[in-house]
Amino acid sequence: MFGVGAATRIYLAAGTTDMRKGFNGLYGIVRDQLECDPLSGHVFLFVNAQRNRLKVLFWDGSGLWVCAKRLEKGRFHWPESSDGCGKIVLSQEELAMLLGGIDLVQAQRRRWYRKPVTEEPHKLTRPA
Repeated sequence: MFGVGAATRIYLAAGTTDMRKGFNGLYGIVRDQLECDPLSGHVFLFVNAQRNRLKVLFWDGSGLWVCAKRLEKGRFHWPESSDGCGKIVLSQEELAMLLGGIDLVQAQRRRWYRKPVTEEPHKLTRPA
C-alpha cells in the first residue's frame, strides 16, 4: 500500500487520458507531457473523456502502482488548468474532496496561514 506524506506532491493531468494506457503509457505522459519524473514518488492522476474513470500512477521505491476507479453513477469534477499547463498540483485535502465527489471549483478555502510549497525541493550541495 502507499501513503501520501507531507513531501509527496499530487499532480493532476489536465484534460483527458486514454484509459487503455497502462504502466508504460502513463509513465510516458508523466515524463513527456507533465514534464515530471515518474519515479519521484509523487502521485499522478488521470481521467477519461466521460470523467467516470480515474487512474493513479505512483512509484513506491520498488515498482510502479497503477490504481483505477470506475464510478457506477456520476462523474468526477475534474478541474481545468487556468494557465494552459498540462498539470495541476493538488493538496491532500483537495484529493480527498475530488475522490469524494466535491467540485473543487466551487469549494472555497478559508484564509489562514499556510506555508507556500515550492514546485521542486531544493537539492543540498556538499561543501568542497
